[in-house]
Amino acid sequence: MAGKLLLKECSIEGEVVGAPAKSGGARRPRRSVTVNLAESPLGWLYARGHIRRRQFDAGEKLRLDWERGQLPAQLTMTWDAAPVSRGRGGRGRAPDLGAAQIDARRRFHAAIDAAGPGLADILWRIVCSGEGMRDAETALGWPARAGKVVLTIALDRIADFYRLPG
Repeated sequence: MAGKLLLKECSIEGEVVGAPAKSGGARRPRRSVTVNLAESPLGWLYARGHIRRRQFDAGEKLRLDWERGQLPAQLTMTWDAAPVSRGRGGRGRAPDLGAAQIDARRRFHAAIDAAGPGLADILWRIVCSGEGMRDAETALGWPARAGKVVLTIALDRIADFYRLPG
């Protein structure tokens, strides 16, 4: 759909390279960045009119909960100190999770449960993992174009879970 923009200007808070450091707990300066909405498979589907705005927003909320809950696999080395164990099993205590992280994990798992059985795989592959539709259909053993139908059903269900206006 030619009328939908693939680039969006967003304002974020964060460290700006070369900006002087502020002391005393002052807010970080705001900066503007351009985001490519088509860089995710979900954004690609939305930009071409295959899913509605409500479905796209539901998928983005699910992905945000997945990321805030720190559910993605860690791909880099962790330089934290090794946990100290009290026994010979070599296991330390459970990681210390913040309240926001715990809430995000609960929302993510509740949303996946709300989608219903059999829909979690396609949601995770497309929305969270960023796998393309063709790759997801192949991995799940589905025929071509079946994934889009199933994904739209799953996105509608999690949009209901997140109480997005329809």
